[in-house]
Amino acid sequence: MLHRNWRVRAGELDLICARDDTVVFVEVKTRTSTRYGLAAEAVTPAKQRRIRKLAMIWLDQTNRRYRTLRFDVVDANPQGHLKVYESAF
Repeated sequence: MLHRNWRVRAGELDLICARDDTVVFVEVKTRTSTRYGLAAEAVTPAKQRRIRKLAMIWLDQTNRRYRTLRFDVVDANPQGHLKVYESAF
C-alpha cells in the first residue's frame, strides 16, 4: 500500500496500492444495512469522475509513472465481509 486516506483540497482517495507496473486506486464503501442497496452502488458516475481526477492529481504530485491504472471498489457489508470489484470503472 502506498497511501491510505490520501487527501487534497479536491477530495480523498481511500487506498492507493501498487504492484509491478500497475497502480490501483481503491474506493471503499460501507453501509450499515442493505436496505438501500449495496454500498458499491454508491459509486456513481460523478464519484467515478472525482476519483479519476484525484488519481491524476496524485500521479502529478508524486511524479510516478505506471503502465496500468486500475480503479477498484471494495464493498464492506454489515456482516463485515468484503467484496472487491476489480477494474470497477
